[in-house]
Amino acid sequence: MKKNPTILGLASEFKGAEFIKECKKRGCKIIILAREAFRDHPWPHDCIDAFHTMPDLRIQPDLTNAVTYLMRHEEIDRIVALDDFDVEHAADLREHIRMPGMLHSQARLFRDKLAMRSAAQSAGIAQPRFTGLVNHNHVYEFMLSVPPPWIFKPRTLAGSEGIQKFNQQEQVWQKLEELGDAQSQFLLEEFIPGNVFHVDSLNWQGSPLFALASAYGAPPLTMLQGQKLFSTRTLEQTSDIAQRLLNMNQQLLTAFAREYGPSHSEFIQGQDGQLYFLETSARVAGGNIERVIESATDIKVWQEAAKMELADYAKEHYELPEQAIRYAGLIAAPIQHSTPDVSSFEAEEIRFRFNQDGFITLVIAADSHEKRDELLAELGQQLLA
Repeated sequence: MKKNPTILGLASEFKGAEFIKECKKRGCKIIILAREAFRDHPWPHDCIDAFHTMPDLRIQPDLTNAVTYLMRHEEIDRIVALDDFDVEHAADLREHIRMPGMLHSQARLFRDKLAMRSAAQSAGIAQPRFTGLVNHNHVYEFMLSVPPPWIFKPRTLAGSEGIQKFNQQEQVWQKLEELGDAQSQFLLEEFIPGNVFHVDSLNWQGSPLFALASAYGAPPLTMLQGQKLFSTRTLEQTSDIAQRLLNMNQQLLTAFAREYGPSHSEFIQGQDGQLYFLETSARVAGGNIERVIESATDIKVWQEAAKMELADYAKEHYELPEQAIRYAGLIAAPIQHSTPDVSSFEAEEIRFRFNQDGFITLVIAADSHEKRDELLAELGQQLLA
């Protein structure tokens, strides 16, 4: 490996502190380009050699101009996306500079919901029926053949942001009229009710080297709306549902050619028992899910992502650390005036406590799923009290 590889991290949000620390620990020079709104967040500045901000990292050609200006006097070896919104922009920069790593066409599969739908369809992966919003005849034929409700999704926003549900054709046409020229930036898809799952992976040499299947207690949209408790819990990994999820996740990531690094993929089990692919991403999961993974397995996803990046750079072998086997879960609720401080929750199974971003979040781990589920229920009642 080059003696002091230089890593440029793009951060549209405050994320990746553990990635930064791990890279610095391994001798890297770290440059961070963050969105101005997150300048004063608790970045690990003792591990950052140069910290720059921009009003918005999503505006081109401003981002390309800023990075190439930096590179006039800095020999940057790798560009890393620390937030989901940065994945495509990091890929564009690599393509422009001719730097190794994920390039635009592949990155789009992990950011553009229409692109990932089309790629999954080509790979024969079960998913909701869908249509792009370019040709109105196709939209009309879709609504005739697929019964409502329909899910209206932005193609490149993260998670559940901007998603709407429509029950009538008139609602769809009205929305398209409102959007005007921007309507092609969305898609329409079949609504499939059911339980939502996620699989979090670390991929190496084109396939998941590590993968953990989990089940949401409530989908992420409820957390964004601030209406209900949000929870997730790891599954018994040898169970039938977990094995089906892990197999489907491997099929997906192989089809999408995820060469190395983290991924977070979501699936839904319909009322027919069938699993359907919902969406994927080339990033560490948000919402403190990475702490659930750590509590269940001792695998620290951000740190391992850093080790993978450096191993790929140096063309060295990467080896996954030994894993633990525990039953972990997370529960979060909107902060209310009466919400107790996180320090008031004293169960010995609580591994992490967070009071941030308008939510109180607790992460637990137990030696049995029964104990874990019992404690999640108790904590949920306390949070709603």
